[in-house]
Amino acid sequence: MAQEDLFKKLVSHCKEYGYVFQSSEVYDGLSAVYDYGQYGVELKNNIKKYWWDSMVLLYENVVGLDSAIFMHPTIWKASGHVDAFNDPLVDNKDSKKRYRADVLIEDQRAKFEGKIEKEITKAKKRFGEAFNEDQFKETNPRVLANQGKIDELTARFAKAMNDNDLEGLKQIILDYEISCPVSGTKNWTDVRQFNLMFSTEMGSTAEGASKIYLRPETAQGIFVNYLNVQKTGRMKLPFGIAQIGKAFRNEIVARQFIFRMREFEQMEMQYFVRPGEEMKWFKHWKQFRMKWHQSLGFGSENYRFHDHDKLAHYANAATDIEFKYPFGFKEVEGIHSRTDYDLKQHQEYSGKKFQFFDPELNESYTPYVVETSIGVDRMFLQVISASYTEEEIKKENGKTDSRVVLSLPAFLAPVKLAVFPLIKKDGLPDIAREIINELKFDFYCQYDEKDSIGKRYRRHDAIGTPFCVTVDHQTATDRTVTIRHRDTMEQERVKIEDLKRIIGENVSYEKALRSL
Repeated sequence: MAQEDLFKKLVSHCKEYGYVFQSSEVYDGLSAVYDYGQYGVELKNNIKKYWWDSMVLLYENVVGLDSAIFMHPTIWKASGHVDAFNDPLVDNKDSKKRYRADVLIEDQRAKFEGKIEKEITKAKKRFGEAFNEDQFKETNPRVLANQGKIDELTARFAKAMNDNDLEGLKQIILDYEISCPVSGTKNWTDVRQFNLMFSTEMGSTAEGASKIYLRPETAQGIFVNYLNVQKTGRMKLPFGIAQIGKAFRNEIVARQFIFRMREFEQMEMQYFVRPGEEMKWFKHWKQFRMKWHQSLGFGSENYRFHDHDKLAHYANAATDIEFKYPFGFKEVEGIHSRTDYDLKQHQEYSGKKFQFFDPELNESYTPYVVETSIGVDRMFLQVISASYTEEEIKKENGKTDSRVVLSLPAFLAPVKLAVFPLIKKDGLPDIAREIINELKFDFYCQYDEKDSIGKRYRRHDAIGTPFCVTVDHQTATDRTVTIRHRDTMEQERVKIEDLKRIIGENVSYEKALRSL
């Protein structure tokens, strides 16, 4: 299946099965804003719980915080967002469409990478087990030519971004003949900067109102509460503050479903360390966060690190964890060594001391910070993308059937258990309800009696429900039920009293957390 077609199917599946809806859809929608449906909100909450527990439960020196969306406007002056939170934008004169110049260039680089992948795929088929991928990359003329283009483009792009050279970015677009995806032409305007923050006013009267911003990130809420948490929690370095919350960016080029939105949610942890130890902790969190992603079982080959070509003004090291979405490798999480920039800026603008007295060194200093920042919505899209499968099934009569299944990690699945009475009489619905009433305190369960058993299985395969239990006439005599496993479709007869244990062992967060 073409990746573009797969992505369209994902979007359609999310709406059809209650995962994601276009916001304000009855009024023709609001661009780049989405609502999470009845199953989407459950999956989203489960993702957030897994992240939260992996930070706050597994690390004794990491604590939580929930800071306000509205904050004093000077915070954004101190952080640099008022002056420097910009995206380089360019318009196509023919289509009248606006694009981020850096994204256009990154997409061009991805095209070169795609050509290399095609050459490797063809060679694997040709040579089979004897294929040596590293040797092929080092010797194949077409691979070397495309790699040369990637290296040259990357060098020019990094220089232009680091120098804030808008003319240089446009020249790259022209030199590589990057065309508009809509019009197909290369008739571009000059590249210019656009600030991404939403502003509003706070005050009881129009005359007395002051301009404030919707926060474009959650990190600053952690930094300005650093002293409060450190003192009230009697925290010693190193320690971290974790937070999950909404952020808002006026993305002009919002696209790719929930990958880039104007209202989104972040899971961030700021880890405060001694100056000079930041790179040790940067490596630690880099490794731990990659392990966290790979613990979901989506295949290590679908993840990679991508070091930043341009470092932010506050950073001395930065890397992204990228996942292979249907539209290519894209960032899902960033790990940054932010130095002491943020705390020093807030110290300067607020007049409050942000220094930490280290009793072991008998000196005071401003801590350095290592950040892990993951987009909840991008993580959600990663899970859905990796779990969506279309399968052909052979029947006993030799014919084939098909099913769409969301092979979600069981502990993340919105519905853990669906209970079906075989028929809607003979007391079977009562037994099914009895099972749900017993298990609903431990798992999100659903009762389903509509359609045939086969259709009910297919419906819950598409939702991602890991277990389905069928109550039949035998149940009334021996208190056993048939439990069906989503991924293998295998069925087994078990006692009703064993359901809690069987399901609990498979949907618990504990197993995943212990693997970390």
